[in-house]
Amino acid sequence: ADNKEMVPLAILASNKNEFVCPVISLLNTYFGRPDLPIGAPKGFAPNIGAVQHWPEMILGEFAHSVRSTNEVPNAVLVYRKLLATQSDHSVTIATIGFLTNLANLLDSKPDEYSALSGIELVRKKVKLLVSMAGKFPQGSEFNLFTDTAASIMVFKNWPSPIQFSGYEIGAAIKTGAGLINDVSVLGPVKQIFAFCMSKSAEDRNGRMSWDQTAVLVAVRGADPYFGLQHGHITIRAGTNGWVNDINGSQAYLTALTPNEQMSHVLEDLMSH
Repeated sequence: ADNKEMVPLAILASNKNEFVCPVISLLNTYFGRPDLPIGAPKGFAPNIGAVQHWPEMILGEFAHSVRSTNEVPNAVLVYRKLLATQSDHSVTIATIGFLTNLANLLDSKPDEYSALSGIELVRKKVKLLVSMAGKFPQGSEFNLFTDTAASIMVFKNWPSPIQFSGYEIGAAIKTGAGLINDVSVLGPVKQIFAFCMSKSAEDRNGRMSWDQTAVLVAVRGADPYFGLQHGHITIRAGTNGWVNDINGSQAYLTALTPNEQMSHVLEDLMSH
């Protein structure tokens, strides 16, 4: 909601893997929001599990009500139902995964929740999309190329401003080491980081912080943490480029605050 405190409306998984929504349910429950709606894609969508099998580990440790991703409603219906009830130009969407759901939302038809098409509903209700996708000013990035067709559809047709937290932003900011060494912190986030960092030599001193930077900007804004390079994204064969345009409605984050300071900002929030 567009007020002094951003109110979370829902968590929409863009991955069909059976463990994704149970983990979301676990985190929602642990952090005091057990009734926050959860949705997932139906039909075509990526189905990718965690190589380190950390979801299986954490699901045995904390309470959750969703047992399989198959149990939750279609993400597009959750989006349409919630967007239809919000004030105009009030919603910020943060996407830290594949663009499958948002492409399906844009392509959706009028239904019981709204007489507007998907793109009309987004144009009316959404003020900003923050996306962890792409590598800037050019490159290839996992979220963008995993469902390339959806990425092209969304970034070509999305009617509100977009801010991209690119691969290079999160790659430079390491988090997790302070969290797992803080004896005053408990809970699933700490356990997941401790479990995963111990299994990866490259993460020994901290995990790259791609998703956290996007969520931070969605909630608090880019300033004072990052600058913004305006223009528009281009995509070809799963690789993105960029065209600068001072008046462009799209922008990618640029480094502004020192990486070590950003690590402290994020870890403070992760230790909540």
